[in-house]
Amino acid sequence: MTGTGPAARPGAAELERAFGDPWDPANPVGHAATVAADERDEVVAGGERLLDAYGLGAEFVPVELGGRLDRLDRLVEVVRTVFRRDPALGLGYGAASFIAAVNVWSSGNDEQRRRLADLLLDGGRVATLYHELEHGNDLAGAAFAARPQTDGTLRLHGHKEVVSNAERAGAMVVFARTSDAPGSRSHTQLLLEKDGLPADRYRYRPRFPSVGMRGVRLGGIEFDDCPVGPETVVGRLGQGVENAFRSFQITRTALPAMATPILDTGLRTTLRFVRSRRLYGGHAGDLPLVRRTVAEAFTDLLICDAVATTGTRAVHLLPGTTALYSSAVKYLVSKRLMDAMDRLSVVMGAHFYLREGEFAIFQKQLRDLQVVGFGHAARVVCLSTVLPQLPGAARRAARAGGAPPLLSRIAAPLPPLDFGRLALAATGPDELAAVPARMAEELAGSTDQRALAGLAAVFAAEAERVRVEASALAPRDLAVGGPADALEIAARYTTVVAAACCLTTWRDHRDGHDPFLADPLWAEAALTRLLGGTGRGDGRLPPERAEPLYRALLARDDAGLGFDLACRELPG
Repeated sequence: MTGTGPAARPGAAELERAFGDPWDPANPVGHAATVAADERDEVVAGGERLLDAYGLGAEFVPVELGGRLDRLDRLVEVVRTVFRRDPALGLGYGAASFIAAVNVWSSGNDEQRRRLADLLLDGGRVATLYHELEHGNDLAGAAFAARPQTDGTLRLHGHKEVVSNAERAGAMVVFARTSDAPGSRSHTQLLLEKDGLPADRYRYRPRFPSVGMRGVRLGGIEFDDCPVGPETVVGRLGQGVENAFRSFQITRTALPAMATPILDTGLRTTLRFVRSRRLYGGHAGDLPLVRRTVAEAFTDLLICDAVATTGTRAVHLLPGTTALYSSAVKYLVSKRLMDAMDRLSVVMGAHFYLREGEFAIFQKQLRDLQVVGFGHAARVVCLSTVLPQLPGAARRAARAGGAPPLLSRIAAPLPPLDFGRLALAATGPDELAAVPARMAEELAGSTDQRALAGLAAVFAAEAERVRVEASALAPRDLAVGGPADALEIAARYTTVVAAACCLTTWRDHRDGHDPFLADPLWAEAALTRLLGGTGRGDGRLPPERAEPLYRALLARDDAGLGFDLACRELPG
């Protein structure tokens, strides 16, 4: 099933069918088998064989190199199928390789791209060696050394930790210090193929046990005076931080987007519970508080999907501001997914932590989701990336005309994914921050959309408030270790971006064929939920919004449809 291009490729629908009904206890890749494998700190072996047959590695390889990667939203759609079943399988089998490969697609030379493409198309894996526990997310502080020699070779010294697939990967992208000078030009990325390394100059460190993603093989690797050739350098010596920041724009957008189905599975499990659980002579799902909590989690899923869909499409359509939007996506989506699952765990009660039985998949998904919150960059790091870009975005605000048409339209045409157009910092006008004001103005005279117009106006005022406060920030406020109030401005900015994504998603589907997406109800509910991030409301849904959303969720559940924006048919 590997295919060689768009015309021959399978997709998410084929992969969903291959995984089958997750609730079938006899399904070798169903929830029961997934939980049992997790108890052994493994992923389901049948899941890896299934992905081998599908040829998932081809999804991470650009079309011009023989793979299927031509648009980021399609890649996300495919990998979501895996995360919906088992996030550890999604990360360990595939997404970890994608994190590494993006560095080579964006900054490597033709030979490096070709060799890595061959490895992935052949079913191999590639690992990313960024982290050293003593330095955390501080890339500039990384001590692992690749010391240049007079003959052009480099000698590797030191260790890397918390590496996915350190032992299983056939190649590694390594972030190494190549100069002792201070500053951002002291590190370099290297692409190492293991079969070219002397076996006596490196060794593996023990695997790290983890609470979530237990099936992912997190280990470490240590090098001792290991020689590598100059052809391993990705880009140029001293370009490592620049390469990493460019690739982060892709991965910080794509990985949270891939993880949104974790909440879909959490919602589906919660619905099975409340529709069967007897309380006070009825079902738990009859209780107004339960219905509202579930409806709010459903709304949060729609928010996350709107942000993720818009963010992935913005990589193609608004590459000049992707450096700003990608970190906003990572921060907001991961946080909102975790908060929603936490609230659903309250509805599940004591059943949310049971590790066997019909509902055991919930506790696994809840634990696995925590890893999405930091991954290769913690949420506070993402805010620290957003913050210094806000004053510049505020200065360019007058140039923004509102998001382009079809920015948020699911599956609408896109220009090719061009890694070379990604800027290290946002340089274009902030089109998303301008959306609430534009939509409030457009809808002001509409009787049917009066409520949505009012909510858009609130976020327009919030966007202006953020712009004014960001313009007043001093350089010292923008540095790491600056005042917490400054990061709070960045957090409020991400809420404005989320509101804008919901508005553009409704705008781009209001004349489409999906009555649910065309109805302003869901967008009104989404903006109501987001008010909680502005200090202008508590984010709770009133009954007139919560109840119809809960009924819509039940209808989807009965019809076997996904709970996200696309609402596609699912097995089981």
